[in-house]
Amino acid sequence: MLQVEPAARKRRSQQRVALALAGGGPLGAFYQLGCLHALADCTDGLDLTHLDGYVGVSSGAVIAAGLANGIDTGQMVQLFFVEDGTERYPLTPGMLMRPALSEYCDRAIRLPSLLKRIASNLTKDPFGQNWAALLSPLAEAIPTGVFDNRPFEHYLRELLGTGGRTNDFRKLHAMLRIIATDLNTGEEVRFGEQGYDRVPISEAIRASTALPGLYTPVRIGDRTLVDGALLRTAHASLVLENRADLVITVNPLVTFSNSRRHNGHSHDLAEGGFITVMNQTFRALIQSRMQIGMAAYRERYPYSDRLLFQPDRDDEIMFFTNIFRYSERYRLASHAYQMTRHDLLEHADPLERVLKRHGVTLRLDRLRDPQRWLAPRGGISLGTGTTADLSHALDRLSHWLDAQQAS
Repeated sequence: MLQVEPAARKRRSQQRVALALAGGGPLGAFYQLGCLHALADCTDGLDLTHLDGYVGVSSGAVIAAGLANGIDTGQMVQLFFVEDGTERYPLTPGMLMRPALSEYCDRAIRLPSLLKRIASNLTKDPFGQNWAALLSPLAEAIPTGVFDNRPFEHYLRELLGTGGRTNDFRKLHAMLRIIATDLNTGEEVRFGEQGYDRVPISEAIRASTALPGLYTPVRIGDRTLVDGALLRTAHASLVLENRADLVITVNPLVTFSNSRRHNGHSHDLAEGGFITVMNQTFRALIQSRMQIGMAAYRERYPYSDRLLFQPDRDDEIMFFTNIFRYSERYRLASHAYQMTRHDLLEHADPLERVLKRHGVTLRLDRLRDPQRWLAPRGGISLGTGTTADLSHALDRLSHWLDAQQAS
């Protein structure tokens, strides 16, 4: 789903192009990669590694930092998906899903003192206790997160610190802002701005991706930090305030519309259990804030063109895929690549008028090419032999089904 919003007023364009990437966990990162690779692959005059500004939140911070460091989307495809041993910096599931053992131990150590507190309160008034209040101290024994993202920070530190790249905000060619939230004050922390530009980019990403409940909070200086999406969705205003003429925003999470009927009735999301309900709830919060922000931008930044890429609201692949199944990453990215190509072609007329003002043109030949994929056959290794052939066959089947649905 592509939303094209031309500037309400015209000014002499300096052709300043910027990128704002929202969060969405591993699923969000793979969607953004597929979306941006389609945009880079099917346009001329748009180099995503040489924009004027980048802002990233949570998983969007990973993609934004890579692009700001000159790692293009094609190289990211190799980094994220190649498993044949040829890639120097392969990304493995263990880096994203390392159990937070130190957090578990820390909370377990507290348990005896918590039980002692409960026993003390019980002896004071054994028959007049509110049992919910009595047992409430046990909540302090619950870990603050399931996983520890320090291994991923180590991976990013090595990746950004070699090959002519940098882990230092101050050495980048363009503005990069990575957003986190101060857990104790609820304040927005903008890494990359003066006062926060000495923090390594990898550490800023670790803080920005610390989704409460999933990853443990991150301590930097005197602040305890968590996911930057808690306050706003994409923080596109940071690049708009920097007088960007064209802002490209990617938001991977939208509310799922369950209106499609199967055998005469629609499936009730409540039947999917707690995770499905919370998934829809979180998406609704994200999307409502995005809609409010985009509406405000029309009035506050009338001289800027804006493009918003999001999944379709009835996209079952984006909603029902288990983000913890790392093997699904290529399918998600490939799906996003094809859906973005479809959106670009469908909105070609208004899009070309906007892009022309910034020296960018659409490659209609590539958009119409049915044989164009996220990566050439053989370019991605998802296994060996039959497994690899099956992965490619499923990818093509998924694309064909998507095309049939769209027609």
